[in-house]
Amino acid sequence: MSQVLDPDRIRALFDLRSSYNVRSGGDYEDDPNPVWRELRERGPVHEGTVHELTGYSRPAMFQGLPYPDRPHFSVFSFDECDRVFRDSEAFASSPEAVDPTGGGIGTASSMLSMGGAQHRRYRALVQPSFAPARAGWWITNWIEETVHALIDRFADNGSAELNVDFCAAIPVLTITSSFGVPVEEALHIREVLTDPPQVIRALAPIVAARREQPQDDLISTLVAAEITDEDGTRHRLADAEIYTFAVLLLLAGSGTTWKQMGITLTALLRRPELLDAVRADRSLLRPAVEESVRWSPTDPMFSRFATRDVEIAGRRIPRGALVHLCLGAANRDPARWERPDEFDIFRPMKRSLGFGGGPHICLGMHVARAEISVGIGALLDRLPNLRLDPLAAPPRLIGMYERGATEIPVVFGGS
Repeated sequence: MSQVLDPDRIRALFDLRSSYNVRSGGDYEDDPNPVWRELRERGPVHEGTVHELTGYSRPAMFQGLPYPDRPHFSVFSFDECDRVFRDSEAFASSPEAVDPTGGGIGTASSMLSMGGAQHRRYRALVQPSFAPARAGWWITNWIEETVHALIDRFADNGSAELNVDFCAAIPVLTITSSFGVPVEEALHIREVLTDPPQVIRALAPIVAARREQPQDDLISTLVAAEITDEDGTRHRLADAEIYTFAVLLLLAGSGTTWKQMGITLTALLRRPELLDAVRADRSLLRPAVEESVRWSPTDPMFSRFATRDVEIAGRRIPRGALVHLCLGAANRDPARWERPDEFDIFRPMKRSLGFGGGPHICLGMHVARAEISVGIGALLDRLPNLRLDPLAAPPRLIGMYERGATEIPVVFGGS
């Protein structure tokens, strides 16, 4: 694995400051939470986009952006964001109907953009593979092996950089391995996700092989899946539908979990007493992950399209407008949490919006929790006296629409 996982390639793909990620505001290095708090205190809804209201002047691309010809509104309170997520009839995830077999490969033709019965049918195909009961399937087949193989590369060095060398690699290797993609091709597929013909070239042989001989992996699940159309007709997924599913899962699986793992590690390493508490009691791993998702969600904004004239907190939103849900602000709403700006793994757990909400709540959230928990648990098992490197710059959280940690330099061993 050490020969095929080039750290420079990983850094180019997963450093938020790289050109690959700057389009979503990866060069934003301030803490947005004070601005979001002020905006929320002034009112739950404001006209404009989240990045403009935050003071980020460059264009930023993300789900629901840019659409320059539509009105834009941003929502900052928990209750109103939660309401919009739940009302998928008034607030759609796509401005138009989705045709998954129309030839386009990508998120625009995936279930991320679907609504209503169509979304429910497609989500039901893969939901069982991502249910909590299947977390052990992921851990045993792919997560544990990946985690320990990565730690093997630096366990004897006494130091490591965990964001690129560890966090970034785990999800991309987990999801590609679940497709049957060899390790040496994993980063290539992640690199070409915005180039559908290259994705198809990489996945087509695997899809064809699984049609001939299914295995215990995710592509085999998609190949065997049958969907019922609105007229009651049942059919297997076409290749285009499988490729679109794969692209969505790769983007979501390798593009968010690594950042949330880095955020969780950063929060714990900054507070050694909390890291010690987790080391002594591994049942605290789950609340630590949940608190991380609340305190600093890696994707702090998602958008919806108003399907009709509607009101949010007394503010008129015209049909066709974009409604941007600032989950980062909603997750620190003092109307729901005491001391919301504090990272506290001992606080009573309440549902946050870090994994989204409503019908589109994150499909892979249980796998993400498993990857983060197994990864951090293995670090604590195998790297005694793990701590931030006192001679290196400490990690910072950066980014606008994709937030994550900078380098996480650690040392271990010794007394």
